[in-house]
Amino acid sequence: MTVVVATADFEVYHGVVNELRDRGVTFTTVEPGDPLPDGATVLIHAESDEDTPEAVTDDPDARADVETVVADPENPRRAVDEALARLRSGDGRTIVGIDPGTRPGIAVLSGDVVVAAFHVPLADVAETVRREVEDAVDPVVRIGDGARLQGAQLVRELEDAPVELVDETGTTPYLGTGARGMGDVLAAVNIARLEGKRVEGRDIEPTAGELQVIKNKSRERADDNREIDEELARRVAAGDLTLEEAMDEHRNGG
Repeated sequence: MTVVVATADFEVYHGVVNELRDRGVTFTTVEPGDPLPDGATVLIHAESDEDTPEAVTDDPDARADVETVVADPENPRRAVDEALARLRSGDGRTIVGIDPGTRPGIAVLSGDVVVAAFHVPLADVAETVRREVEDAVDPVVRIGDGARLQGAQLVRELEDAPVELVDETGTTPYLGTGARGMGDVLAAVNIARLEGKRVEGRDIEPTAGELQVIKNKSRERADDNREIDEELARRVAAGDLTLEEAMDEHRNGG
């Protein structure tokens, strides 16, 4: 099984080839219009190429077996993700798994293949996910049901994407020597592979302990050791205010 790159587009060629090399993928390049090599499975080309994928081989049987992927010069990684998914599983649906928390783990799957992983602050999660599902066909975002407040915030922020809430029991793996820090991302991979319940929103009534955690964080970040009140903490928990906005409001209110 071989990935073949056949394009006259300079940007697509270098973007795709560098991405394939970075991932250690075996591939072949040919000129547009040249015959495909034996064993060709996936062909990557640019939309601007005049020679269509069907025209690069005279063998109708080989032609039927070759999957084609059109690469965008601005996003060669997505084309490689799709090519690898087709090469390995034939199912290229984009699934994003999120292990919620103050610094969530994010895993992006194309079919059964993990094509990207992130470990970012909570404030950066929504933008990261939107970028990964942009232009994807029938994507789904699966969020673990732990870390209730952060999970509810992500459901709200990702209202423009199909979101499933997943029972994350047992998704965090045992981490051996040298794997410290990988737990959130590996849990996100497991969450992505579990079907959940489709949700449009998630209303959470914060517990006294959860509110106290928010208040404690405000005191730790404040130069004057000032702690926000419970009402502001509730608005932070509901996602109506960021912690910084609540601190400013508390300070300006005297």
